[in-house]
Amino acid sequence: MSKTILEMKSITKTFPGVRALNNVSFQVTEGEIHCLVGENGAGKSTLMKVLSGVYPHGDYEGDILLRGEVQNFRGIPDSEHAGIAIIYQELALFPELTVYENILMGQELTKGLAIDWNETIRKATEMLKTVRLKVNPEMKIKDLGIGQQQLVEIAKALCKDVKLLILDEPTAALNEDDAENLLSLILELKKKGITSVLISHRLKEVIHIADTVTVLRDGQTICTLDSKSGDVSEANLIKNMVGREINNIYPPRSHAVEPVVVLEIKNWNGYDPKLGRTVLKEMNLKLHKGEIIGIAGLMGSGRTELAKSIFGNPDRYHLQGELLIKGKKVEFKSPRDAIAAKLAYASEDRKGNGLILIQDIKSNISLAKLERISSRGVTDQNLEVKFANEFKTSLNIKTPSVEQRVSNLSGGNQQKVSIAKWLFVEPEVLILDEPSRGIDVGAKFEIYTIMNRLVEQGMSIIMISSELPEVLGMSDRIYVVSAGRIAGELSRSEATQEKIMHMATQ
Repeated sequence: MSKTILEMKSITKTFPGVRALNNVSFQVTEGEIHCLVGENGAGKSTLMKVLSGVYPHGDYEGDILLRGEVQNFRGIPDSEHAGIAIIYQELALFPELTVYENILMGQELTKGLAIDWNETIRKATEMLKTVRLKVNPEMKIKDLGIGQQQLVEIAKALCKDVKLLILDEPTAALNEDDAENLLSLILELKKKGITSVLISHRLKEVIHIADTVTVLRDGQTICTLDSKSGDVSEANLIKNMVGREINNIYPPRSHAVEPVVVLEIKNWNGYDPKLGRTVLKEMNLKLHKGEIIGIAGLMGSGRTELAKSIFGNPDRYHLQGELLIKGKKVEFKSPRDAIAAKLAYASEDRKGNGLILIQDIKSNISLAKLERISSRGVTDQNLEVKFANEFKTSLNIKTPSVEQRVSNLSGGNQQKVSIAKWLFVEPEVLILDEPSRGIDVGAKFEIYTIMNRLVEQGMSIIMISSELPEVLGMSDRIYVVSAGRIAGELSRSEATQEKIMHMATQ
């Protein structure tokens, strides 16, 4: 009979004015992969922070039992000592240090009073082999890709003789190949006796990998499903997550795209002086009024570089070619010029580049065009609140007040604030870079509905996405980018995942 390695009983966690967890119970069997799913704000990450000691004993109600014994973790070192390791979506690595220094950070191997660097490198190399990462341990973290950094985090956790590995959205920022590699590693670790708890919004990977799935909604445990019973289906998970059935996550659009070309690039080239190479090569693209075009391609193919080069070129590429807005050739010297021409760009990194997390919602929304709420250099705070509340209603931003800090919002609501910020500049062309990254299925549906409403009102959207179903479900036309070139163009009717991947790997 399988043993219970972890049990969390009647966990309640309250923040000022918000009950994040309400009597949550959660049980994990030794040697299984247990997935935790739910909408943004359901309480998943909060529950794991309780488990790992980020919220110490006494800061919550309820009990944590590890192999039947009650635990009173006062901090992360206590949970790590008990064999629990947690890897957050925002990786906790030191970019300027080497791989081996990061892996052994906090558990350095010594010879006498000095660190034994030779043994440290040997141990780090051994752990890299365990996670199947073929890199030089003397490389700096900043020189690795996101997928490789994720594996270094796991190697770091395994160094601590982990028995229970918690991964919070580990594949959110990965391309399909890196995500598949990570999932196969988790399955391999299961064979070695390591129990994993995986938080994920990607339901297909949950269905693929989970032995058991627990669904949280509004800070409460809704159900626990056993994969062997056949209950772990996408439709069933969505129904339990959002409390209703969503038959088609990509809402249909009925309006016709107008023939007017609102944005066009011709023979577009971009040279990155920092990297010393060309990142955009002979690109040609058209966007019509009321149209959503999808930009597909592998990570590093040039999709984001294309978006930034159009939006005022903040990375200072050396550009050649023509950019036309409504048939008129333009040259933007900065993002401010692009905004003035009614272009907006919502970054793929909403936490790093899109929003100021320590500021409130209203301040973030008005940030890109303060002159709209200012007179003679003085901000009209009442007008700022008025606009923010209008976006709160129209975009269904779930918050008690627009005075709330953005850092306190769920990922889906942060994304809505990011979109509101750029809608505030009243654009005619909106570039959305990974609009649904790291958000749950219910929030995705809301974002897609907002996109449909915007194009029906005459706006035009360029959507960059790593999720092929999203590209296929939301785009009128699709451009596929490969190695800095546009490898092909597909209409919605002719596009398939196979065709896109074939072009993306040319």
